Amino acid sequence: MRGIRFIPDNTNINFVKLRLITFALSALMVLATASGFFSKGINYGIDFSGGTSVLIKTPGKADLESLRATVGSLGLGDVSLQEFGSPQDIRIRIEQQKATDSMDANEAQSAAVKKIKDALDNDIVISEVESVGPTVGEELIDSGIWAVLCALLAMAIYIWIRFEWQFGICALLALTHDCVSIMALYVFTALEFNLDAIVAILITAGYSINDTVVVYDRIRENLRKYKAMPIPELINKSINETLSRTVLTSGTTLMALLSLYYFGGQVIANYSLPIICGVAVGTYSSICIAAPLLLFFNIKARKETKEARSEIIS
Repeated sequence: MRGIRFIPDNTNINFVKLRLITFALSALMVLATASGFFSKGINYGIDFSGGTSVLIKTPGKADLESLRATVGSLGLGDVSLQEFGSPQDIRIRIEQQKATDSMDANEAQSAAVKKIKDALDNDIVISEVESVGPTVGEELIDSGIWAVLCALLAMAIYIWIRFEWQFGICALLALTHDCVSIMALYVFTALEFNLDAIVAILITAGYSINDTVVVYDRIRENLRKYKAMPIPELINKSINETLSRTVLTSGTTLMALLSLYYFGGQVIANYSLPIICGVAVGTYSSICIAAPLLLFFNIKARKETKEARSEIIS
């Protein structure tokens, strides 16, 4: 008995014909993200900007407006409050305190935490205090950038060795597009950019390259099988042949991530949202960016040597 086919076997969507549209949309997204990043910036968490995070627990559902008014009146600079997993758990974030004539920066941070503690009701418990200095924040930013760049470069080199140099360059461009797409989420929303964001970017790159390798492998196989077929038609055929696998794999992954987003609480939701966007963008780029980009390079059908036949069998 044949199973359900969500994507028909004879699907023939002309992705190659749509490449100018998809390239233009992606270019606009990259330009808008770059413009937004340099003009308005992003909401850095204390992991990068430095500051203090105070986690409090209230006996009942917290009155955020009252708490904001109380903490905001203490003169501690920029202050933000948000639920942290449940209506009783609230995270208070204050900016890095400056040193004064009577105390250094660390002492100023401790004094700020004491101010918050004294201003809160006695039945409110401070369960966690986390401080990050500006120097540590700068080091984390540098480490995060290097982690992403090294991951992208390593994946491009793998594709270069596994296939050909043209595939490696196209994969690197597509992965860069995916990472910028995740940054767009943080640029155009108030979502906090912290270490979880770096993890989301790396997960997106890993997931995207997995889909891209599947499409590239089919293109390489068809280059040997259909030597007289025009390259645009061959690329389009390869994308459609792997479309079922790509869409179903991404669909099942998104189902699990959406469940975490809607039912996992605020903390897990903030972590899963960029990954949801990353999986969707990574699937899109594998189909509409990474494969059509090969048309700008001179890829040709290869002779099916004994080594090539052995490689296909393996």
